[in-house]
Amino acid sequence: MSTQTPVLIIAEAGVNHNGDLDQAKALIDAAADAGADLVKFQTFSADKIVSRIAQKASYQQKNTGTEDTSQYAMLKQLELSVDMHHELMQYCKEKGIAFFSTAFDTEGIDFLHQLGFERFKVPSGEITNYPYLKRLAELKLPVILSTGMADLGEIEDALQVLTSEGLDRSAITVLHCNTEYPTPMQDVNLKAMLTIQRAFGVQVGYSDHTLGIEVPIAAVALGATVIEKHFTLDRKMPGPDHRASLEPEELKAMVKAIRNIELAVGGHGKKEPSDSEVQNKAVVRKSLHAQILINENEVISEKHLIPLRPGHGISPMDWKRVVGRKASHTIQEGQLIQWTDLK
Repeated sequence: MSTQTPVLIIAEAGVNHNGDLDQAKALIDAAADAGADLVKFQTFSADKIVSRIAQKASYQQKNTGTEDTSQYAMLKQLELSVDMHHELMQYCKEKGIAFFSTAFDTEGIDFLHQLGFERFKVPSGEITNYPYLKRLAELKLPVILSTGMADLGEIEDALQVLTSEGLDRSAITVLHCNTEYPTPMQDVNLKAMLTIQRAFGVQVGYSDHTLGIEVPIAAVALGATVIEKHFTLDRKMPGPDHRASLEPEELKAMVKAIRNIELAVGGHGKKEPSDSEVQNKAVVRKSLHAQILINENEVISEKHLIPLRPGHGISPMDWKRVVGRKASHTIQEGQLIQWTDLK
């Protein structure tokens, strides 16, 4: 049985609550029912993260389906108030799932710290935000760093800020990520996760924006220790992220598959019969039998032998050791041959 740490599964509710507290609670229900470890929201004030003239990303414009191109107006409707944070944290506690959120500025980091957060998540857009990274490092708490849109040099720079300000590298998990919603399969480049691991000697994971569940499952098979995946109550809902999100039953299937893959790749690595298959050896392997009658004292030749199931007699690999021996007594056609049958 493996003793490795289980994969941390983050169910990313993000802004799929559409600013509605009841919808946010329904998302928590779905994440808890699926068996995710954390349900993650986003902590921001539109006034602090985007200017009034900033335009929506192309995927946001497409997914919101409105003529309004203002990113500020969109985000303003998706803010969670201080009171909503407290209410959602309490609701998570009641449902047995950990509340998590991503901050987008230093004030948000301090607010989440006051809420008692034990780890922090750097969204891809903040990987080049020096004050943000510096503040996180000063807290000396584990950091999950998303790397969408980044190259190795930018990842190295971010890690340098975090470690130079006092955060131990062992406390950092770097997530490979592509920030197109949804990510085309040909752009996933999952091997980049392993490149990050080799380049920086850090724990790695994967933040997924593809349609479906197969890519995060593959990431776990490759060694991801953290998986983050957007989910929604209904992909048809209006909003920037719903169309690239899993629905509740899909989220549940992903979690189940990841837990199965954990077991499958978490063995000791030795190639030997497992406890469950030892019983099958005698059933499916073969042993030497008499193909024709063998008389007492007759010298056994190849014509006398045939490998047949079951396999609890002499292995066919001992063929040459048997040929040339004499039978110690008469061996009937079809009889399984034991060493005691030979002189």
